[in-house]
Amino acid sequence: MKQDGILRVGIIGTGWIAEKAAITLRGLATCEAYAVGSRSQQKAEAFARQWGIGRAYGSYAALMADPDVDLVYVGTPHSHHYEVTREALLAGKPCLVEKAFMANCRQAEEIVSLARERHVFLAEAIWTRYQPVVGMVRHLLNSGRIGTPRLLTATLGYSMGEKPRIMRPDLCGGALLDLGVYALNFVRMFFPADIVSIDGQCVKSATGMDITEAITLVLSDGMLCNLQSSAACVGDNIGVIAGTDGNLIIDNINNPQKITVNTHDRQFVEDIHVPKQITGYEYQFEACRQALIDGLTEPREMPHEETLYIMSLMDGLRQKWGVRYPMDD
Repeated sequence: MKQDGILRVGIIGTGWIAEKAAITLRGLATCEAYAVGSRSQQKAEAFARQWGIGRAYGSYAALMADPDVDLVYVGTPHSHHYEVTREALLAGKPCLVEKAFMANCRQAEEIVSLARERHVFLAEAIWTRYQPVVGMVRHLLNSGRIGTPRLLTATLGYSMGEKPRIMRPDLCGGALLDLGVYALNFVRMFFPADIVSIDGQCVKSATGMDITEAITLVLSDGMLCNLQSSAACVGDNIGVIAGTDGNLIIDNINNPQKITVNTHDRQFVEDIHVPKQITGYEYQFEACRQALIDGLTEPREMPHEETLYIMSLMDGLRQKWGVRYPMDD
């Protein structure tokens, strides 16, 4: 970063998730959408014009070669994360990589090892991990407001039709890497105890991808977690943490806006709202900026070991379900 302290972000990709990143960065004083890279110069220039980005590159390599890019944001489909991130790390560029981090744990381990060898910052952009709601829920749990937690339920469902990124194995399709990853992180960011048992079932698409799934976890501290995710229907997207003296209801595990506190007999106590957002993505960019200022090579909010653990859980579930991608071979 230059002396002005502004984090100059180079966005890789021009899809809807890249658009969300651009919208977010436009609203931040400490971070800037500085450049965009695409495989097409025309697409890059159109994206840059739409979102007021100063530099447009017709190749990823050209963006990575720009010495003024402080952070590369990898917003391509899961299937392309490995190659793009590897190229950026070899160019010495810090990276923020969209979830799911990689196609599988083998790829994730290789990328994390490369980042550590090169001493280059690397982070997974699982946006919920960086949001202030995480600290808010942890505080409620630690304060004993609901007693001892015993049960967690979480659902995330969107009716996504026949989108290629959901249906195609070569794009790492299915609900798990796109939606189920949020449910798994919803457990882990509040209850990091060892998982002593994990099981699950899924319904597959005609292309062999997991479209709707249910996952059950038993934790070493006595917690039972029931998770559902689906790319085939509209879910309530609610998370509930049930304790011996009450419960917390989180209104949307994909981007929580409100925590409802209930006590005995489900008696309402209060609604707690999160701070006003730009999009909710701002916290991950700000976290990366602070980590780079502090000389870290991974974010405090989502350490590499946690990213690898989540990837290993998803590998195990896919193996059980017989869901395979070409890059698994």
